[in-house]
Amino acid sequence: MTGSASQFQQLEKLGEGTYATVYKGRNRATGQLVALKEINLDSEEGTPSTAIREISLMKELEYENIVTLYDVIHTENKLTLIFEYMDQDLKRYMETHGNQGALDIKIVKSFMFQLLKGIMYCHDNRVLHRDLKPQNLLINKKGELKLGDFGLARAFGIPFNTFSNEVVTLWYRAPDVLLGSRSYTASIDIWSAGCIFAEMCTGKPLFPGTANEDQLLKIFRLMGTPNERTWPGVSSYANYKSNWQVFVPQDLRLLIPNLDSLGLNLLSSLLQMRPDARITARQALQHPWFHELTNPNPLMHHLADPYQQQQQQQQRPQQQGY
Repeated sequence: MTGSASQFQQLEKLGEGTYATVYKGRNRATGQLVALKEINLDSEEGTPSTAIREISLMKELEYENIVTLYDVIHTENKLTLIFEYMDQDLKRYMETHGNQGALDIKIVKSFMFQLLKGIMYCHDNRVLHRDLKPQNLLINKKGELKLGDFGLARAFGIPFNTFSNEVVTLWYRAPDVLLGSRSYTASIDIWSAGCIFAEMCTGKPLFPGTANEDQLLKIFRLMGTPNERTWPGVSSYANYKSNWQVFVPQDLRLLIPNLDSLGLNLLSSLLQMRPDARITARQALQHPWFHELTNPNPLMHHLADPYQQQQQQQQRPQQQGY
C-alpha cells in the first residue's frame, strides 16, 4: 500500500455495485488511466469480507488474462482498489459490436480462448472465481479479455471445502449448485464459461431464469431432466424433486446454427450436467476448435474499427466488473 488517494483524479463513474463504486481515474503523476474501486467502510462493521477476499486473491493472481490490481489505498472511512483500466465489459461489447448481440465467430473464438486461459490460471492456483458472467469479463482496445471482480472468489483446497451455494449470478449458475451442492469444484466456473460461450454466439443468455426453480427448469428443457441413470447421485441433492417434468436433451445446433460441429462439441463438453463430466479449462484449451489460433489474440485489427465507432457513441454509466 504505497499511494495516496490524492494521487488519482476521478474522471467518471463506471458503475455501482452492492459494496463498491467504480470510477474511471487518472494517475496525476503519470497520466495513466486506472479504474478506482471505492469501498466505503462502516465504522462498526469494518472492511467487508468480499473486499478482504478480493484483495488477498488479486495480489496472488498476476496473469495476462486477469485484471491487474496495482495498489490498495486505505483511509479511515474508505478503501480504494487501483486496477488497470479496461475499456468495457463483455456485455457492453456485445451490445455495441454484435449483430443483435451475437459476435463474429472469430471474435468468439479469441474471447473464449482468453477466458479459458484466465480460468485455467485461477484453477491452477486453486482459486474458484464463482461469478463468471459477461459483466465481469473486461476488454481493452487491444482485444484482450481479462477476468475481473473477484469479490465472490474463493481459494479451495483438498479435501474440498464446503462452500455457500449462494454464488454465481443465477443465469450462469451450474445445475449442481442450483440443486443445493455445497461441495462443488472448479467445474462451476466451467459451466459459467459454457453459458457465456453460447451467449456470445447468439447474443442472448442461454438460461435466463427468474428464480432457482425456474433456472433449473430452463436448463432441463434444453439439456434434459437428470435422473439416477444419467447423473448418479442426483436424487441426494437437497433441492432435487422426483416429480419434475421430464425433458429430453435438445440439439444445440438448432439453437446455435452459426457454430460449427467442433464448436458445438466444445460447448457440450463445457455444459455437461454432471459436474465430474465437465471438461477442465486446460483440456478445453487443447480442443481442436482452437487449433487454428496460433496467436491467442489474432483479432486486434478486427477490433480496431468497432472501437472507433464506440468512442463516438454516447457513454453511459455501467456496472463494470472490477
